[in-house]
Amino acid sequence: MNFDGILFFPVTPFDADGRIDDDVLRRHIHDTLAHSPGGVFPACGTGEFHALSEGEAAHVVRIATETVAGRVPVVAGTGGPLGHATALARAASDAGADALLVLPPYLVGGPQAGLVAYVEAVAAASDLPVVIYHRGNAQYSVESVRRLAQNPKVVGFKDGVGDIGVAQQIVRAVAAEGREDFAFFNGLLTAELTQGAYRGIGIPLYSSAAFAMIPEVANAYYRAYVAGDEVRRGALLDGFYSPLVTLRDETPGFGVSLIKAGLRLGGLPVGSVRAPLVDPTPAQQARLAQILEAGRALL
Repeated sequence: MNFDGILFFPVTPFDADGRIDDDVLRRHIHDTLAHSPGGVFPACGTGEFHALSEGEAAHVVRIATETVAGRVPVVAGTGGPLGHATALARAASDAGADALLVLPPYLVGGPQAGLVAYVEAVAAASDLPVVIYHRGNAQYSVESVRRLAQNPKVVGFKDGVGDIGVAQQIVRAVAAEGREDFAFFNGLLTAELTQGAYRGIGIPLYSSAAFAMIPEVANAYYRAYVAGDEVRRGALLDGFYSPLVTLRDETPGFGVSLIKAGLRLGGLPVGSVRAPLVDPTPAQQARLAQILEAGRALL
């Protein structure tokens, strides 16, 4: 599976009664497609996967695939309890998704053999290829990723841990398996801040929550990144991404909450986040507005 561009993780909009707002979701995805993402990842982290029922997650994926209509790959989120994960894998396949992003299993920790078995069970549940998400209670060893890379249905690795040394070893281990079709993503929060380092170890792709909120600035960063324009990239890091990260780090869950707040500031009524996440305070939202204005000024 080939990706060419920033990986877009849409939010899941909710209406005043807390239900998924289908029309706003379609508009959010449709309008952001105009900024040429490399792939769309519905019902994943930025889409509040943790707060969606099985039916809601499947519904979000179906709307995404209908809206994207084959223009770029659609990679649906799955994970959590194994029965939930396998059911979502089948639903995503039925909805026309192209692949799955396998988020961590629910709460419990298991040995490496158990993590491998979890991924293999999700992969076997549908005809879709899977990307493993290395984070939280699903941290895969180099040997585990090597073993999973022997399964042709496992097509990618997304790093949400940030251990550059381990990530480098994983890249080399997969290369030793001859998997030239295997994709690697930087999946850390606000990945633009670390992507310079990830590119150096052979991980050229990254997910961008900011792209869902302010795609014109995210694309300016991406163009500078691809062109090797370090002066331009540094200006965007200093003037937009670093202040955004400072605000993000004030409150747990703001990696999602700020994106929704930014979309609301831009006029898209995506609603609030679901518990246990919280929305920014009025003062924090005002600071976010200033950060977004500063980012646009850099264009």
